[in-house]
Amino acid sequence: MEKKMMEETAAYVEMKHINKTFDGFQASRDVSFGVEKGRLASLLGPSGSGKTTILRMIAGLDRPDSGDIFINGARVNDIPGSKREIGFVFQNYALFRYMTVADNIAFGLKVQKKGKAEIKERVEELLELISMEDLKKRYPHQLSGGQRQRVAFARALAPNPQILLLDEPFAAIDAKVRRELRAWLREMIRRVGITSVFVTHDQEEAMEVADTVIVINQGQIEQMGTPEEICGQPQTEFVRAFFDIKRDLWHKK
Repeated sequence: MEKKMMEETAAYVEMKHINKTFDGFQASRDVSFGVEKGRLASLLGPSGSGKTTILRMIAGLDRPDSGDIFINGARVNDIPGSKREIGFVFQNYALFRYMTVADNIAFGLKVQKKGKAEIKERVEELLELISMEDLKKRYPHQLSGGQRQRVAFARALAPNPQILLLDEPFAAIDAKVRRELRAWLREMIRRVGITSVFVTHDQEEAMEVADTVIVINQGQIEQMGTPEEICGQPQTEFVRAFFDIKRDLWHKK
C-alpha cells in the first residue's frame, strides 16, 4: 500500500529501483522514493548505510548500475550533474579561503557568466536572506562555523537551482549552534520553496528538519513517512531499535 501511494504522488525528485555497487559492496539495493516539489526530505541512517551514495547519484556525481532517476518528470541518468540545476551543501563548507563572503556567494553566478549588475543584485538578496549583510567583506577564517555554513547555503542557492542537496551540513558544528541552524535551515527552505534532500545520521536532526524521513539501512529503505509516523509507528525491527537508542539517550540527559 505504501509503495502504491508513493508512486501515485507527483514527485519532483524520484528514484526508481536504484542499485549501486562499489568494489563488490552494494551501496544501494532497489531504492525507490519520491520527493514532492518544495518539500524537504531527510535520508536518515547510520554511517555506511548508503545515504550519501543516494545523494551523489541525484547530483550526478555517481551513476546507478541500474534503475532510473527523474527530476521534474525527466529521466536524468545520462545528464551531467552540471546540467541538473542542483545546489550542493557539504559538511565541510567547501568555501574558497581567499574569497570574501560576497565573492564566495557570487562564484556560481560568475561561472554562469551573469552580468555584473545581476550578480550584485543576487548577492545582496542572499546576504539579506542569511542576515549577513554587514559581513560580506569578511573571509571564511573570520567567521564562526555557523556563519560559514550560512554562506555555503547562500552560495548553493545563488544560481537558482531547482534542487538543494545537503550532506550532513551541521556535522562540523557544535551542538548548541547546530540546534539553532536546524530551525534556521527549515525556515529558509520554506521561504525559498526549494525541493531539498538532507542527509543525516542524527535522528533528532531529521525529526526537527524534515517533512519526510527516509530511513536507510545497508543500502535499502527501511521505512518512509512523516517524522511522527517514523518515530511513533516504526515498521521494522531496525527502525524500532534505531529510535529506541536515541530515546535512551534523551532519557539520560
